[in-house]
Amino acid sequence: MEILRLSALSAERRRQILERAGEAVFAPAVRRAAREALEAVRSGGDQVLLDYTARFDGAAMDRSRLRVSDAEIDAAYGLLPAGLLDALQAAIARARRYNERLRPADWLQEMEPGVTVGVKYTPLASLGVYIPSGKGRFPSTAVTILTPAVVAGVPEIRVVLPPRADGSADPAVLAACDLLGVREIFRCNGVAGVAALALGSETIPAVTALAGPGNPYVAAVQLEAQAYGLRTLALLGPTEAVVLADDAADPRRVALDLINEAEHGTDSAALLLTDSDRLAREVALLVDEYLRRLPDDRRVFAESALSRYGGILVADSFDQAVAFVNAYAPEHLLLATRRPEETLARIVHAGEILLGQHTPFAAGNYAIGVPAALPTGRSARVSSGITVLSFLKTSSVAALDERGLAAVRPVVEALGAYEGFPAHVMAVTDR
Repeated sequence: MEILRLSALSAERRRQILERAGEAVFAPAVRRAAREALEAVRSGGDQVLLDYTARFDGAAMDRSRLRVSDAEIDAAYGLLPAGLLDALQAAIARARRYNERLRPADWLQEMEPGVTVGVKYTPLASLGVYIPSGKGRFPSTAVTILTPAVVAGVPEIRVVLPPRADGSADPAVLAACDLLGVREIFRCNGVAGVAALALGSETIPAVTALAGPGNPYVAAVQLEAQAYGLRTLALLGPTEAVVLADDAADPRRVALDLINEAEHGTDSAALLLTDSDRLAREVALLVDEYLRRLPDDRRVFAESALSRYGGILVADSFDQAVAFVNAYAPEHLLLATRRPEETLARIVHAGEILLGQHTPFAAGNYAIGVPAALPTGRSARVSSGITVLSFLKTSSVAALDERGLAAVRPVVEALGAYEGFPAHVMAVTDR
């Protein structure tokens, strides 16, 4: 594993690390392909879904198989390996508890005599969720996105997932959806399926908001769908993880946490930021040891994520390491420091922040209940992970009595007159 001195990074290498995810999603060819998919689905409907699925997923289907049947959903439970149903139920329970605690309450309060203001929270009207399957099986994605949407009370939720090689749908995803009361599930190619969620087809009804991680093409079609009035909840591109460590960190745990996220894919990224040369050297050796224990396909993914876009960056000071983390704005961040709570106060941009070496990325991915659908590609600078808050919108509420109207009248008169709106002024003076 490559060890680089942070202060000696070339401008090109720094750019490559920082702009990894966004560079792919915003590439002109990718954006063009996304627009073409949207236009194709708008004009061709279900047939385009079937064509894309045969071409890119190798599954030949007819229109009757696009929607997963109730019988297939019910049968999915019998196909789960031992212990998986219990794991899904525990993951859902923790995610539900977290989001119920996070859900804000409506409020209405008199802020001054006669002036009452407040807010009312209502869920989004509908949601379309993409669950990937190209590089593995992801029932955990269904749990982390659907649970907060259910807690928010979104009335219409639809799921799209690519079929497996034999045309079937992943039974664990079906079970996770059903446990949350979601049974509108469609199998087809991801890019075309997201386009159908955005614009509708004969089989897939359109929604008002989109969510779900995927390759750059899936992310791009979600972004392009905004031109049709859709809301995209977050840029959930190829995964990325950073461990920020000082010389007190256990190198074995650091190495384990690095390969945790690195095994997702060749376009993933895993980095260690530290001011300790000793730790860097020890972690590099241990990473090589752990990589040899992975199956060939995951080892190839991890080696790429730890070299092409990742690596070990040694800073001249801990302050410099923290500054780089905030510039990177990682999706996943683990603080492996003596006093992680103190380090936490210095982090301003990260999708997820895990405190201490008893809190591995894997626990955040699957079992704690905090969101695992998190902003990537430096978008943590402007957005957050998917929680119940992602699926709520607000309506402001206000009420004046006679005293309140008298209190605000001078403000309305002055601003209305200055801006040239006499009817605004008349609304209070002639009342």
